[in-house]
Amino acid sequence: MDFEKLTIPEIHKQFHEGKTSAVELVERALEVIGKKEKDLGSFISLDREEALKAAEKVDKKIARGEELGILEGVPFALKANIVMKDKIATCGSQILENFVSPYDATVVKKLKEAGAIVIGRTNMDEFAMGSSTETSFYKKTRNPHDRTRVPGGSSGGSAVAVASGEVVFALGSDTAGSVRQPAAFCGVVGLKPTYGAISRYGLVAMASSLDQIGPITRNITDCVLVQRVIQGPDAYDSTCVKDKRNSSRYDLESIQNLGVKGLKIGVPQEYFEKGLDKKVKEKVEAVIKLLEKKGAKTEKVSLPHTDYAIATYYILSPAEVSSNLARYDGIRYGYSAMVDPDKKTDDLLSVYLESRKEGFGNEAKRRIMVGTYVLSSGYYDAYYLKAQKVRSLIRKDFESVFKKVDFLITPTTPTLAFKLGEKLDDPLQMYMSDVMTVPSSLAGVPTLSLPCGTIEKDDKKLPVGLQLIGNYFEEAKLFQVACAIEKLVNK
Repeated sequence: MDFEKLTIPEIHKQFHEGKTSAVELVERALEVIGKKEKDLGSFISLDREEALKAAEKVDKKIARGEELGILEGVPFALKANIVMKDKIATCGSQILENFVSPYDATVVKKLKEAGAIVIGRTNMDEFAMGSSTETSFYKKTRNPHDRTRVPGGSSGGSAVAVASGEVVFALGSDTAGSVRQPAAFCGVVGLKPTYGAISRYGLVAMASSLDQIGPITRNITDCVLVQRVIQGPDAYDSTCVKDKRNSSRYDLESIQNLGVKGLKIGVPQEYFEKGLDKKVKEKVEAVIKLLEKKGAKTEKVSLPHTDYAIATYYILSPAEVSSNLARYDGIRYGYSAMVDPDKKTDDLLSVYLESRKEGFGNEAKRRIMVGTYVLSSGYYDAYYLKAQKVRSLIRKDFESVFKKVDFLITPTTPTLAFKLGEKLDDPLQMYMSDVMTVPSSLAGVPTLSLPCGTIEKDDKKLPVGLQLIGNYFEEAKLFQVACAIEKLVNK
């Protein structure tokens, strides 16, 4: 049993054929983590005993001859900003190092009900603010393809856990590309669903109008299977809606076999211009040619407000960060300066100032300050309101182009995974890592990253990610196209 490469359907088949057990699978996952964790830094915490107990329950069902759900007994990981009852949810920050969640996130509840087994919580950039998983309070995570490079962020721990074979799948969160960019850098599949397709209840908020939970998997089929379980409306999240277009077209066999003949592919020119690595461009264009040979039609299209996306995002997102992180005051929960007798915290303001100064890292502080500034009197209209208007224009770009084509194809990132520390002291360069993922986040449309080959760099083969962008609630169509690409690339 090569656990590090097993897919969800293969695990399901092995359970039924008696070739392995859920306990063996969890033990194998923990063994792989034990061997690789020191080198990679994927996890913040593990749930060894609970995972083994959950596996024993699955094995009892197998022994009784009961039918298993497709995800039962499958080990997975959670990004550390998705809460789980009675477990610490750090968000990669010191300020929440002792916060124990009193409830399960909706996605966690759904996966538990489906029988999937949580192995632990993965490392992340603090409060999901970063593109390299270097701003975590706890550790730096390394790319499994080259330990001197970043895995991407902020869901870097989840992407590495899947890419290195530590778990079968993982959940991340995507605000500006935090599922897709690390998926591209690590050579796995990552989905940012339509905003509102998956409940955010239990996802610790960074930028509420942008945050979305998404699966990271070894292949497209696994992504479909996880997405089917975690999507859908939730009474606890008013922004989560019923996916009217997806639900009737989520037949796995159809998704795998329909192909791309007759579909119209939009190639947005703004994504293939300045700043794009030549070799990355060649890999994506090669896939476009393969799709044309399979009967897809390509058309050059324009998303004219793309150049404004990064600037718009880094006004709107910090504004929401400023609001969401205001709750961490050192009083109600999380890190508090009051616990240190040497600190002069004999008044309320001192508690606030000391707790936030010590509890937050530099990137969190930077975004809080920017967000507070753009929301302040005298600057709200000049920055925040104007950015909201540009966001509407970006959304209209996508709505307009999807009247002409079925989906868009672009690179996921402009470059390969960069070196550890290379951009850490240059926030603007770090922010530009998300230049190709931010527009679809601002628009709220579903976007998927999948591997489309590798490029040799410094004697290492580094993955290249291809991004598919679809119309609202048309994840099923994205999966259909992605399955076709996966077959073509893996030939």
